[in-house]
Amino acid sequence: MSSQTVGNGRHRVVVIGSGFGGLFGTKHLKRADVDVTLISKTSTHLFQPLLYQVATGILSVGEIAPATRLVLRKQKNAQVLLGEVTDIDLDTRTVTSRLLDKDTVTPFDSLIVATGAQQSYFGNDRFATFAPGMKTIDDALELRGRILGAFEQAELATTQEERDRLLTFVIVGAGPTGVELAGQIAELSDRTLEGTFHNIDPRDARVVLIEGAGAVLGPMGPKLGGKAERRLTNMGVEIQLNAMVIDVDALGVTVKDSDGTIRRIESACKVWSAGVQASPLGKMIAEQSDGTEVDRAGRVVVEPDLTVKGHPNVFVVGDLMSVPNVPGQAQGAIQGATYAAKQIKAGLNGQTSQERKPFKYFNKGSMATISRFSAVCQVGKLEFGGFIAWLAWLALHLYYLVGYRSRIITVIQWFVTFLGRTRGQMAATEQWVFARLALEAISTGDDEDAEQLAAALGAATNSRAAVDKAGTNVKAG
Repeated sequence: MSSQTVGNGRHRVVVIGSGFGGLFGTKHLKRADVDVTLISKTSTHLFQPLLYQVATGILSVGEIAPATRLVLRKQKNAQVLLGEVTDIDLDTRTVTSRLLDKDTVTPFDSLIVATGAQQSYFGNDRFATFAPGMKTIDDALELRGRILGAFEQAELATTQEERDRLLTFVIVGAGPTGVELAGQIAELSDRTLEGTFHNIDPRDARVVLIEGAGAVLGPMGPKLGGKAERRLTNMGVEIQLNAMVIDVDALGVTVKDSDGTIRRIESACKVWSAGVQASPLGKMIAEQSDGTEVDRAGRVVVEPDLTVKGHPNVFVVGDLMSVPNVPGQAQGAIQGATYAAKQIKAGLNGQTSQERKPFKYFNKGSMATISRFSAVCQVGKLEFGGFIAWLAWLALHLYYLVGYRSRIITVIQWFVTFLGRTRGQMAATEQWVFARLALEAISTGDDEDAEQLAAALGAATNSRAAVDKAGTNVKAG
């Protein structure tokens, strides 16, 4: 293992994370007299709100995940380091990141932590093997493989029972991601895949949306939630409210209703969008500060200026910060990172931390698309849905996409998908489904989960061969 120290004489700003918070914080320091080092465990800036469109074949990865280095190549005071942050030392003001077997220690004068959140299974992490979340590119590609693979296996099924299980899609969580996924899977089966199989009718697919609370899109209120629920119901989506998923395995999910009834839904393809958990770096930072706490989701309870107690140079933004009435959405991350960058620049001009004005979040509204030509939108007290809301959703998401090329190609893909019946990104490989499971089997020495999932999808032989081959290569190495 080697170690390297990076830094020079100017004010050094380290930004952790390449999402909305990290990227906007870095770009806002473009003309400041600082050196910025952005550290990220991924090489891309991910436009997470459109991941579900990658999973359902509308967009390619390139449109929503441009390379961070290319985005920042004209910013001369910014450096990008690829690696996963393993340690933050607030006393010595250093960040340690690891790429393969190499540790890099990066000193800082100011720090912006924008590592976001990951999927939460509420203590049941084993569910992830059978019900991936929707937080990363790998999640989206794996899910696309599972969705399309379920239809392919249903075409070969020899019994109606097996066919029904393969054509049942379960989405856990009726927030924006769950609603958008349910709508797109329903449209995929009803429009895109219609007439493409001989032994099955894709329109027979059953899409089930399960929510533990009593409403769809609960934070958006009963009016918009009701609109979304009615639209999904008209599309054939089964909405099950006040239902808690208590178990997930290769063959389906176990659900507990509000009256205590426990029932089973047989399903090959499941998606988890029921909760989020902050990056573990939040707890690491809080433990080093004087009295800073984290909430139940692991988010840092920050000061009014988004810093941690005793460290006015350490800002926590985005999904990692806990601020009342600031939702875990892109706008919160963008505004928080922009605010942090402004405070850093003000400090260079002599402003003290005591002179800072508290962070104020401006709520620009919430949106969720349900299907083509239909969405719901909330801007202040104004609530509306339908085609106008859908156009507003398109415009907003295009605006925040990075790069003119991505915007142009996205418009073309949307035009083809929403006005026609086809989708341009329908490729799926077996590796997308099984690669993660194979790696887990190698690292843990237990491939039981991989075998169960492979058997459930009817591809046990191929996946087992992939695991065996990978394991042989590791041993040979």
